[in-house]
Amino acid sequence: MPELPELEVVREVLQRRAVGQTITGVEVLPPGGPIVVRDLTHSGFETAIVGTKIAAVSRRGKFLVFSFSDRQPPLFLGINPKLAGRLQLASPADKRLARTHVVFTFATGKQLRYIDQKQMGQFYLTHDLELIPNYVGMGPEPLDMTLEEFRHGLKVYHGEIKGVLIRGEFVAGIGNAYADEILWAARLHPYRKRTQLTAEEVERLYVSMRVTLLEAIEKVRAEMQENIERKPRDFLAIHMKTGEPCPRCGSPISLVGANQRITNFCRTCQPGGLIKGM
Repeated sequence: MPELPELEVVREVLQRRAVGQTITGVEVLPPGGPIVVRDLTHSGFETAIVGTKIAAVSRRGKFLVFSFSDRQPPLFLGINPKLAGRLQLASPADKRLARTHVVFTFATGKQLRYIDQKQMGQFYLTHDLELIPNYVGMGPEPLDMTLEEFRHGLKVYHGEIKGVLIRGEFVAGIGNAYADEILWAARLHPYRKRTQLTAEEVERLYVSMRVTLLEAIEKVRAEMQENIERKPRDFLAIHMKTGEPCPRCGSPISLVGANQRITNFCRTCQPGGLIKGM
């Protein structure tokens, strides 16, 4: 699932490459297109977008938001890639990747394509961002939070700390992969209860969150460059590295699978629970 670091770099690239472009064509491809696209304007997805100019591309949590100029009422396209959605900048002559569901053609002839192997991602065309499901209830951006805001926000939660980190209403944009990385950096067991954390551990978690995300953005930016369809994650320390040596202590990375979610951690560096797993 694309998370904050990947989507932030995609936003940067699209801000450079797509902003100012006029959309001259929109193609929604079956069979996945009707599953992916939600027209909350009820005016026709293609009809509403053709002829518009992209004014800005922003990110909020795990959403990318396109704003269009010269439209009253204002027009937005919110994209939630979910598990496997990817955007691709391409030329018309480039072979379309399998499971390409939406294609935007610019006046320059270049294209922006949406690919989704799982058909779980969603496009919301809307005049009001508050109508997009799960958009309004998002918590603050993790890189914008102060330590005191982080402490205060944590107090309402009592469950396992990894589960808290991936709750979008606590912080926006952290998912399964970067929760593992943050907790490893903070030397905290993913199944520790939030109520068990000391004040020092909460501060360590906050610092680790910021450092992990900022470093990941730099690494993704260097590896992805303009190829926004890529998902560079080889640099991750422990996520999806089951059985490999921990970069810090050399112990094998453990795996626990629960609730259709993979959790990787180091039992030596992150003590605190007797969990069955690899």
